[in-house]
Amino acid sequence: MLDSGCSMDNGKKVVIPGGSGFLGRILAPWFARRGWTAVVLSRGDSVPVNGVRSVKWDGQSLGDWAGELEQAAAVVNLAGRSVNCRYHRRNREKILRSRVASTRILGEAIARCASPPPVWLNSSTATIYKHSLDRAMDEATGQIAANPEAKDAFSIDVATAWERSLDQALTPRTRKIAMRTAMVLASGKGGVFDVLHRLVRLRLGGAMGSGRQFVSWIHGEDFCRAVEWLIAHDEVGGVVNLAAPNPISNRDMMRVLRRLCGAGLGLPATRWMLEVGAVFLRTETELVIKSRRVVPGCLVAAGFQFQFPDIESAFANILRG
Repeated sequence: MLDSGCSMDNGKKVVIPGGSGFLGRILAPWFARRGWTAVVLSRGDSVPVNGVRSVKWDGQSLGDWAGELEQAAAVVNLAGRSVNCRYHRRNREKILRSRVASTRILGEAIARCASPPPVWLNSSTATIYKHSLDRAMDEATGQIAANPEAKDAFSIDVATAWERSLDQALTPRTRKIAMRTAMVLASGKGGVFDVLHRLVRLRLGGAMGSGRQFVSWIHGEDFCRAVEWLIAHDEVGGVVNLAAPNPISNRDMMRVLRRLCGAGLGLPATRWMLEVGAVFLRTETELVIKSRRVVPGCLVAAGFQFQFPDIESAFANILRG
């Protein structure tokens, strides 16, 4: 197993609200393998994993689950309804409420703790930054603004409300970090890599739309390492971009994956084809056409070392299994 770059004592507990989703299924076992007690807060029944315990919560009201926060070493909130859906009114309400309500109730629960967790990492999204082809967006200089071409106004509204809920939480004894996470690459159901891999195998893995839009990403292992690293480094707080240092254009990303898979042909998808396909697949084209040129200014400046800084090494590692 690759080293995280920091040393952790066994016996610590991490609480992961929303840990039954794709990212939680990567992160919770990661901590468990390293000797932590990992507790997942889930609305439904979680599949048992060695070293991972599941506790029920509803993501919006206090309950017995709040006792898990006492003396925990960290909370990593991953709760939030999937954005891979059509953005009609009902889904918009669910997406927003699932993020804001879960963050708000976690803040209330932490504030009530006699021995609160010293650090709270809360999910956010790299989508908060402006659609950009010409320059990279880091925490210090990145712009937050919607772009009609990217159709991202709703997503940015959700992201800013999400982070506002974290900011407003009155938890003076707990360090807070908003994780602006890019696309996480790892194998497994519900992950974007499996979708891209399937398109390539079907010879449909060409450029999407113009192909010029940038894709920000992070390997699943680097995501876990970064979370663990942030927990250990008390000097880091506020907004942190969880993204590899080398975003890549959609066209080049698909070309790399085709080459690694031995697939020479990849049919492209024009903008209108994406719009039609999104209706049938019950998703939104924003997930593909927005240019996310996000870089990890804070992590790099603070000394975090990426194991997979480029897309080729990331894809090759995942394909090797």
